[in-house]
Amino acid sequence: MQEIDINRLPRHVAVIMDGNGRWAKRNALNRLTGHKRGAGAVRTIVRTAREIGIQYLTLYAFSVENWSRPSEEIKALMLLLEKYLRDELKEMLDNGIRLSAIGKIDALPPAARRILLETIEKTAANRDMVLTLALSYGGRDELVEVTRKIAMECVAGKLDPAGITKEHITQHLFTAGMPDPDLLIRTSGEYRISNFLLWQLAYTELYFADILWPDFSRESFIEAVVDYQRRERRFGLTSDQLARM
Repeated sequence: MQEIDINRLPRHVAVIMDGNGRWAKRNALNRLTGHKRGAGAVRTIVRTAREIGIQYLTLYAFSVENWSRPSEEIKALMLLLEKYLRDELKEMLDNGIRLSAIGKIDALPPAARRILLETIEKTAANRDMVLTLALSYGGRDELVEVTRKIAMECVAGKLDPAGITKEHITQHLFTAGMPDPDLLIRTSGEYRISNFLLWQLAYTELYFADILWPDFSRESFIEAVVDYQRRERRFGLTSDQLARM
């Protein structure tokens, strides 16, 4: 495996963690076991990201569409979220990891919401890495919310519609204050972004892995980062223009 160039790390890595159910089916296990194994992969990737120096790591943990799953599975996922937060608090504190969350957090069950908010508060002073969980999140829902907020400012006379800029939209996103992802990783062999960070991914490098999420390892994550470092990010410019900058 190639060495990572620590001088060319992606500042922000986002991950669509896909394949828990298929992993369970492939191994003749129930879906809850797949989700538990997926939580283990989360622990591994958070540790790896912190170890190599990633500043922002955003994980797509539960989408707005996931509320349509069987109620027993949703309940199990929320209990798994609570357990993960309790078990990982000490590691977050010991390693300078600040927890954040984006999405419709109020839709979470009270117990899960409470421990989530408590963990965010307890880690608020940490500065070495920001771990963001996208929970009850949908990219289109986020853009609708942004549109509503900007419309209200216009109605209140605080903003001229003709003066709306990309910066106005960015400032109202759930991710306001965070850089856009440099690298998006999706596991399980699917090639889509599934309503995730639709505005923020405009110039993100995409990496698709055939590995199911429970099998996504430290080496898998490092391989994705090394692949990112092989790419030339031009942002609409030519290679010659970049060379002269």
